[in-house]
Amino acid sequence: MGYKEEYNRWLKNVSRDNDLSIELNKIKDDNDAIFDAFYRDLEFGTAGLRGIIGVGTNRINIYTVGKATQGLANYINKTVSPENRIVAIGYDSRIKSDLFAKITAGILAANNIKVVIYKELMPVPCLAFATRELGCAYGVMITASHNPSKYNGYKVFGPDGCQIISEVAAGVFNEICSLDIFKDVKWMEFDKGVQQQLISYIQDEVVDKFIDVIRHESLISNEKVNKDVKIIYSPLHGTGLKPVLKTLKLEGYKNIIVVKEQENPDGNFLTCPYPNPEIKEAMELGIEYARRENADLLFATDPDCDRIGIAVKDKNNEYVLITGNQVGALLLNYICELRIKNMIMPKNAVAVKTIVTTDIADDIANEYGITLKSVLTGFKYIGEQIGILESQNRVQDFILGFEESYGYLTGPHVRDKDAVNGSLMIVDMFAYYKTQGISLLDKLEEFYKKFGYYKNTQKSYSFEGSSGFNKMKELMVNSRKISTICGRNVNKIIDYALGVDGLPASNVIKFLCDDFSVILRPSGTEPKLKVYLSVKSDTMEKSNKITEELIQFFDKFLK
Repeated sequence: MGYKEEYNRWLKNVSRDNDLSIELNKIKDDNDAIFDAFYRDLEFGTAGLRGIIGVGTNRINIYTVGKATQGLANYINKTVSPENRIVAIGYDSRIKSDLFAKITAGILAANNIKVVIYKELMPVPCLAFATRELGCAYGVMITASHNPSKYNGYKVFGPDGCQIISEVAAGVFNEICSLDIFKDVKWMEFDKGVQQQLISYIQDEVVDKFIDVIRHESLISNEKVNKDVKIIYSPLHGTGLKPVLKTLKLEGYKNIIVVKEQENPDGNFLTCPYPNPEIKEAMELGIEYARRENADLLFATDPDCDRIGIAVKDKNNEYVLITGNQVGALLLNYICELRIKNMIMPKNAVAVKTIVTTDIADDIANEYGITLKSVLTGFKYIGEQIGILESQNRVQDFILGFEESYGYLTGPHVRDKDAVNGSLMIVDMFAYYKTQGISLLDKLEEFYKKFGYYKNTQKSYSFEGSSGFNKMKELMVNSRKISTICGRNVNKIIDYALGVDGLPASNVIKFLCDDFSVILRPSGTEPKLKVYLSVKSDTMEKSNKITEELIQFFDKFLK
């Protein structure tokens, strides 16, 4: 069926959401808009669905969410025994998240699958935890993480609290493909599902237990640490406010000021159009607060509270953002240092990072004699490693999972990045070193002097629409022909599409040169091609200079 025929079919069948009817009529004379909305179905992968909110098969709306949910329901009813057919649902502050969550719950209930749902918005790790804690077959989180406000998404978790594995995603996808978006979806009103006791609410005790588990991750209970550090916190209009503040205050951190303008949930993200703590603009309001209050530490969590970004004062009392790579290295060192000091380091300790995360972590791991595993990009691969350790009765050996995109996890309570957990561990680390008169920037300089001056940079190149999607594919093909970068020979090319070191095949390529490496990877959630630069030299000035040369090279190559 062509895109215009599909558009006309939607005109005849859309009746459950007036916003979609209005949008259908608004674009009736705009062929480009119709094409972009209907030229393909939004792809369901291991991360579920993610797309722009709006009308069409290539958008997130109640019908694409409904079709995905019906596919999930069919898969559950074919593969899960009746007594175990329970799904946990959570949602964040994004536009229509609560609506999509209730639509999901109603459709599952219409398929005789029981639902437990949070009664208010919650972070992703809370949903992952509830899925495990309540013995659910699956979990569904309505979120688009740190994407701009026009996006929303639908993320599916397995019973272990990890994003579903590829085989399950493929099975659900096959079920989805067999459905007609209007004829085959079973609908039930949310309130009716509650009345029939097919839908119930997750109790507060589950969140309390989640926080208790995180508090047990703290490593400074036996240390004399000054917890009166002045902290600025921003939830960036998202879900982090209640669980993050409760966790920190229970651990004795009382001197916390919340960025008022970003305190309340708001899917429009008016004060930070790109609500990602990786981005300087999202942190600017918090930095203003930090300057005004002369704070010791600033941190922010993204809308679904699975990523965390921080800033600290330098020697000139200016606030400096610390990257995800740097925080990951700091946490790895801190955890190893405190575990050894407290004599709780597992004999066969394991940390896990992604292949695009800083190589200085390997140096730190070697110094402490622990195993550091590298996996494909995406925290689900870190979660899988925790599952493997658990299957070997070694889950206690896991000490840290981290990725350059500001995701951290120090315990096996969930199998996804957790910014509630990350907030406590980072604040503990900051307070522990500050009590000794050591700043986090001092620790970084200590690493650089010992291991070399690492400079890790990530740059994204956007390719919107169908033409952009094809352009990205073409560029990835052409990149495999590169033999020199910035006048330096490429010593080795690692093509992860061929399968490397036992990792699943992935469309990622890595170039190794004498003093730097480069990784090219299409984003799995956005129309972007990402370039990861890792430079190491004997001075930071030299590393910065090489990085600038590399950026100019790839600006030219990719643009």
